[in-house]
Amino acid sequence: MSETTQKTKMKAGYSAELWNADLAPVEREERTWSWLNIASLWVSMVVCVPAYMLAASLIPEGMSWWQAVLTVFLANTIILIPMLLLGHAGAKHGIPFPVLLRASFGTSGAKLAAMMRGVVGCGWFGIQTWIGGSAIYAILNILTDRALVGEPIPALGIDLAQLLCFLASWGMHVYFIARGTESIRFLETYAAPFLIAMCFGLLIWAVTRAGGFGPMLSTPSEFVEGGAREGEFWQAFWPGLTAMVGFWATLALNIPDFTRFAKSQRHQLVGQALGLPIPMGILAFIAVAVASATIVIYGEALWDPVAITERMGGFAVVIALLALVIATVTTNLAANVVAPANGFANLVPGKISFRMGGYITAGLGIAIMPWKLLETTGAYIFTWLIGYSALLGPLAGIMLADYLLLRKTDLSHDDLFKSNGRYSYGNGWNPMAWIAFVIAVLPNLPGFLAAAGLLDSVPGIFSALYNYAWFVGVAIGAIVYLALMRMTSPVPAGVTPELQPQSNNPQER
Repeated sequence: MSETTQKTKMKAGYSAELWNADLAPVEREERTWSWLNIASLWVSMVVCVPAYMLAASLIPEGMSWWQAVLTVFLANTIILIPMLLLGHAGAKHGIPFPVLLRASFGTSGAKLAAMMRGVVGCGWFGIQTWIGGSAIYAILNILTDRALVGEPIPALGIDLAQLLCFLASWGMHVYFIARGTESIRFLETYAAPFLIAMCFGLLIWAVTRAGGFGPMLSTPSEFVEGGAREGEFWQAFWPGLTAMVGFWATLALNIPDFTRFAKSQRHQLVGQALGLPIPMGILAFIAVAVASATIVIYGEALWDPVAITERMGGFAVVIALLALVIATVTTNLAANVVAPANGFANLVPGKISFRMGGYITAGLGIAIMPWKLLETTGAYIFTWLIGYSALLGPLAGIMLADYLLLRKTDLSHDDLFKSNGRYSYGNGWNPMAWIAFVIAVLPNLPGFLAAAGLLDSVPGIFSALYNYAWFVGVAIGAIVYLALMRMTSPVPAGVTPELQPQSNNPQER
């Protein structure tokens, strides 16, 4: 925010527990992001190792290259819808995700709801930081002829050099957190072209080593007649689709954190429509093509780009791994620091700033031991990705129903920052939202417990529901919330007059 906004005093009646400069609505003159800025932000977030790994992981699961690409593209087209709808709130009202949550969950309840998203962000921060550290570890071992490989540390499961490289990657992220949001935006803008070039460089390497596109894309699906998993395509497709949707389900919730800086609705719509599904589809093709090529080159499907680059040989490996480090940092800062940092700031606005929230995020990213989540594709997809999509889907459904259907996109800015306003409900909690949330989560709980190994088995219906966890959560959350709210007193709507957008251009509303 500008110096002027940071020095703005709280308005009379605002609660110190709900307001600080980082959470306040962005002023009209500060909304400077064009569609190109937003598209560039998405490119920098899309071109990352976890997104690559997610797409490539569909190959060892049995899909052919075109089945995997189609699954990824379809999933990202689906998740684009809530991205655009919730992004509308940021562009219209200039408010971040934790503040938007107050309209549906209450001024106090929103703190808990925002932390659900924040904790997932901390988990992703740890995963991305670990991947960056793995790239540093690989570079150093190549340069030292694997002199750093040692025995795993008890209880951690990684050796000392891996731990130190992880901490080095962590330190790089903390550096940019300390320098604030403008340094993050600068890094995202200038890294995007470099990351795209490196992705196509990896594809060219795979095509050359595999002897052309023909051999590398000729590996058939395992679901065809006579295949290892004959007739099981849908059993792999639906969990894969849900995992793909779940991958960006986190950003679908807190996309207002970015669109609040958009010049207009048109800029956020065009920027997101161009920045998410198209680059993600291209990355998916590169990922599955390279994974398919590794079957030809190495005799096995490798879904981890760090493992692939380690086998390349030559100085090109160092360049490729440096690109992975940059990709990790750019994605992590935008996708996995902003939301939890705002969430922590929302807990105690008077004491926790955005920067302090970023430090807390970084600390929790170490504590989760992220390497445990990436040990197998099963742990990555079924436990982590689908698991948290079962939690975040209901949040998305409730927010969409509240903002679009109940309030018709109108909000009172003043009441969002008052402890006794229309969004305070009962002591700051909206019981209808939490009842809807619990009801929407419950159907997916048995399937998650079974996937996590906490239950030996569950009835087949729950396993089937878990494959659609995000979709089930969104639908039930929205329907139950809307029904409960309409059974209670009418919901007043309307934007506070003094804070309405000043432009007469409909596109900027």
